[in-house]
Amino acid sequence: MLTFKEIDRNNFFDVIKLGVAEEQKKFVANNMYSLAQAKALPECVCLSIYHDDVLVGFTMYCIDHEDNEYWIYRLMIDTKYQSKGYGKAAMVKLVDRIKEDKEHQVIYISFEPENTWAKHLYEKLGFEADGRVLDGEIVYKLAY
Repeated sequence: MLTFKEIDRNNFFDVIKLGVAEEQKKFVANNMYSLAQAKALPECVCLSIYHDDVLVGFTMYCIDHEDNEYWIYRLMIDTKYQSKGYGKAAMVKLVDRIKEDKEHQVIYISFEPENTWAKHLYEKLGFEADGRVLDGEIVYKLAY
């Protein structure tokens, strides 16, 4: 069973130790950077991703202060736990969590053009290109 947990003194160091494969590092910021970013941007929600009692990943999302819409800023699964379905399951769970907020009807996400894995996953989950490229990343949206 996949669950989200708050990041606190009990799992902080384990979360920052998580990492992706070398060839994926250009696609996602490391977790220490993300946690520092969330400190400066308090609207960001950081969560650890567990399968049963095993820490497998990290995610960060927020209501963006510029457009007042939800953005998924990060989703990463540690290299040891990739190709087991955790990334897709975590995205589904995160999208469902965001959809609980009935005051919003769209979720945005962006990714590097070379990250074909992310593109395919997001499209499987119903995200579509919205026509924008921000800071070199393709923007997708999911309307609900």
